[in-house]
Amino acid sequence: MKKFILFLAALTMLSFSPPDNTITKKEKKFATKFLKQTKEGVSDAIKGLSDAQLKFKPAADRWSVEECLKHIAITEQMLWGMLEANLKLPATPEKRSELKMTDEDVIKRIEDRSNKVKTMDPAKPENTPYKSAIDALTSFHESRDKLKSYVKNTEEDLRNHIVALPFGSLDGYQFILFISAHTDRHTQQINEVKADAGFPKN
Repeated sequence: MKKFILFLAALTMLSFSPPDNTITKKEKKFATKFLKQTKEGVSDAIKGLSDAQLKFKPAADRWSVEECLKHIAITEQMLWGMLEANLKLPATPEKRSELKMTDEDVIKRIEDRSNKVKTMDPAKPENTPYKSAIDALTSFHESRDKLKSYVKNTEEDLRNHIVALPFGSLDGYQFILFISAHTDRHTQQINEVKADAGFPKN
């Protein structure tokens, strides 16, 4: 009887052990910290700005701080939606040969503002549902908090879910790093607007 109880205990522990194909604790910690840092970066960049400062455009063809914020918020939703849809499909480990970038490469490439990219129409500020900077910031915080919670708790096989993008394929974990790096990219843009000589003093 004692042996049988021990067997059941071992079986229970085995049943509830996390699968060995999830991302590592180190990867979870890094991604969670990166998501937290880039969320705080946005908040810090717009903190205390007046309406005039939020709406200031350095040039007719450049975005204001508010427009950058609207783009960050809608893109967060869109990219997270893309990843969720991919994760509902079977894993595709056979496509790992399509991956050409390391995690570090992904972050550097997306954060690099010297590499100009034209955004798609649905992600343009004027096409977002946000009426104000506050609306956009609230949406961004809600989306980012959900993503952070997902990363902390997921047992998905992220490394074997491959997402094809115009600039190359990423695995699910790299896609999360991409989302965070995209936020930093446009936080840099916000700071560029604030550094413009014509930026209102208040």
